[in-house]
Amino acid sequence: PLARLARGAESIGADPEGPPLAEEGPEETRSVIRAFNRMQIRVQAYLLERAELLRAVSHDLKTPITRMRLRSEMLADAAQRDKFLRDLGEMAQMVDSTLEFFRSLGNDPRREPVDIGALVESLAEDWRAMGHTVEVQGSPERPYLGHAQALRRCIDNLVGNAIRYGERARVVIEDDAHCLRIRVEDEGPGIPQDALERVFEPFFRLEASRNRASGGTGLGLSIARNVARWHGGDLVLQNRPQHKGITAQLRLPR
Repeated sequence: PLARLARGAESIGADPEGPPLAEEGPEETRSVIRAFNRMQIRVQAYLLERAELLRAVSHDLKTPITRMRLRSEMLADAAQRDKFLRDLGEMAQMVDSTLEFFRSLGNDPRREPVDIGALVESLAEDWRAMGHTVEVQGSPERPYLGHAQALRRCIDNLVGNAIRYGERARVVIEDDAHCLRIRVEDEGPGIPQDALERVFEPFFRLEASRNRASGGTGLGLSIARNVARWHGGDLVLQNRPQHKGITAQLRLPR
């Protein structure tokens, strides 16, 4: 029981919405497990309240931004008008990304069989239609039980990052009885080793070539990892030692 409690304490950071621990063992151990489960419930409630508050604030910001954009379009000075519209466009993108981030936190428990192969091919075709190169290799052995819209958002963010920073994306699908793995590889500048975890922090951006100048708000990887962990999996990044760029590996347990 104590080993399970230790594993539960480790996992709560990655998945606060995980199931409570079974109350087993001697009475002293069961008492500790009950206290741990109550703490997890409080953590879940706090995270939900925080997400709802920030979601509401982000949503309410959309209306004044729209009004400011309409007023900016009436400015006589073309140079000033363009600056205002550019800044407002960036603000709107940040608000939209923030709302998407909170939608990725997993408040919809419904799962259904998802054809990951068809989903990835559909995403690849969308990017190809915009003139980008996306290569897909492999296919899953069977449908995956998950949330289709969230998984599409997750994989699309990874492919978009690969194209944004490496000009092309290569998606490799591997499947077995225990785990579905989706690797997205790019040929960009890579990420410093000490920043491979920090890039998952909301709004974190590198100061070098993978930064705002390339587009984005610093939420894409946070959203992707949230989706992965909501499905009980994870998302990790690795530099490619024999090549340029990085590999984003999405692991989804069967």
